[in-house]
Amino acid sequence: MENNADPNASLPEPRVGVAVFILKGRSLLLGRRRASVGNATFALPGGHLEFGESFEECAAREVKEESGLDLSKNKIDFLTATNNVFLDQPKKCHYVTIFMRVVLDAFEQQVVQNLEPEKCDGWDWYDWEHLPHPLFGPLEKMLKGGFDPFPL
Repeated sequence: MENNADPNASLPEPRVGVAVFILKGRSLLLGRRRASVGNATFALPGGHLEFGESFEECAAREVKEESGLDLSKNKIDFLTATNNVFLDQPKKCHYVTIFMRVVLDAFEQQVVQNLEPEKCDGWDWYDWEHLPHPLFGPLEKMLKGGFDPFPL
């Protein structure tokens, strides 16, 4: 008897993630992940796009949920999108990631909080020229390719 089983049947459906470059001067906000994918790497704030949400709405919601920063008065720009398949992780997955950008005023007074300690070891500002290691794979790949999130 011939086996007609789909070899991809056990693989998860691709998901849409939104990641946010939050820039202040020449620094950006990064946190160390606590997750099955990219555990202990430094990544941007962000999360899953919910049904009916715009990229901007998702970016603002996820940043507020994770860090307490309220971006409602800030312009949130689309930067780029990436296609990432994680076959080497404990939990195989496929993400289309939408990268957004928010440029905070140099005098921004909001304090960053770690509101999801089960998902992140903490947030901090890192100088663009001295980023921590290891970076989350998709972010590292973008930066090694010459991507620069700072406006001209």
